[in-house]
Amino acid sequence: MTEIVTQSAKLIGLVDCNNFYVSCERVFRPDLIGKPVAVLSNNDGCIVARSNEVKALGIKMGVPLFQVRQLVDQHQIQLFSSNYTLYADMSARVMSILETFAPTVEVYSIDEAFLDFTDLYPCRRDPIAYANQIKQAVQRQVGIPVCVGLGPTKTLAKLANFAAKKWPQTRGILNLSDPLRREKLMKIVPVDEVWGIGRRLSKQLDQLGISTVWDLARQSPQKMQQQFSIVMARTIMELNGIACLDLEEIASDKQQIVCSRSFSRKLTTLQELSPAMAEFACRATEKLRQQHSVTGCVTVFIRTNPFSEHEPQYQRAASQKLQFPSQDSRIITGIVQQLLKEIYRPGYSYQKCGVQLSQIQPQTAPEQFDLFGNNQTQESPQLMQAVDQINRRFPKGIAIASTKIDQTWKPKAERISQRYTTNWRDLATVNCR
Repeated sequence: MTEIVTQSAKLIGLVDCNNFYVSCERVFRPDLIGKPVAVLSNNDGCIVARSNEVKALGIKMGVPLFQVRQLVDQHQIQLFSSNYTLYADMSARVMSILETFAPTVEVYSIDEAFLDFTDLYPCRRDPIAYANQIKQAVQRQVGIPVCVGLGPTKTLAKLANFAAKKWPQTRGILNLSDPLRREKLMKIVPVDEVWGIGRRLSKQLDQLGISTVWDLARQSPQKMQQQFSIVMARTIMELNGIACLDLEEIASDKQQIVCSRSFSRKLTTLQELSPAMAEFACRATEKLRQQHSVTGCVTVFIRTNPFSEHEPQYQRAASQKLQFPSQDSRIITGIVQQLLKEIYRPGYSYQKCGVQLSQIQPQTAPEQFDLFGNNQTQESPQLMQAVDQINRRFPKGIAIASTKIDQTWKPKAERISQRYTTNWRDLATVNCR
């Protein structure tokens, strides 16, 4: 049945890829469709993506692999190391398709995006049919299954998408523009499924007798703002069909960039930690340049394994403010290495380290020049631009020498699949018989 939407009503869609990492692997391994598949975190330590078959076995998100090893072997669960190169490229392909279906698209995460259908006649005439076209287009052109949630606000579109995934009878599409349908759904959905309502906040709401989405939607926004925050008030208004959140077509720049990893083995010496910290510094500054920003403060941290009861524990962090904001990998790496020397202590087995860039500002911001003319004597934007271009074009690329001294610290990825879409050497092969 065709749903009628009034001319003044907004219509927002949320398109979310189903089990995205797993779906990316299945595109090139169709023999795994219908079989239990899981994707592991860095160092192959924890499960970070699960097929529906794995979820049905009761395996939770983020569980360490060793804790469910028996289930993995018993049910022959296929395991993959995280292949972020493949996932990022598949995400870009999905988003490019979505942009053909709506004039305004907000890429919310690697596997989901909000679309504004308000002024699109084909969608207003039959929202379900239009959403189905989107599902079919993404499945046909990329091979990734998606669900579509529709509603007059972003929060309701999120809620509709949750229900579209949970209940098969929706066939992956649900429209919550109808208030009666919204009420029916809200009365059976727990409040912690609302966008922005986490586990801790849901416990506070439960103490107030608010256990379902419907309970929250009936609250006074003004009173809840006084007790919680303006974000809570906006959430309640959005649940009642009053749009408070606009779509952001251009992603806002990150105000903080963190690059860290756990090691494949425990590191004990400064010489072992130094290459890892240098690589994190280079990765962080590369991300900084991608958003055309500079950083004014650099922080480094190191720590041992907090779960190891039989080893001495140590964790420390140090920061340095830059006299002149920078995005040059050489300058940031030099600062990181100096800070590492200050916080390193021998006699410990280190499990993790990282680099954090903060006080981030646009690259075009006015600079504070040195009175004696020594400002930015080491900066070379042209050099950094050339390095980035080379690294984008060639997989091995080039890097600061200190990052290549010792790479045995790098996380294990023993089950990683090929980079089918971004490397000529990893193209999928077809056997014709």
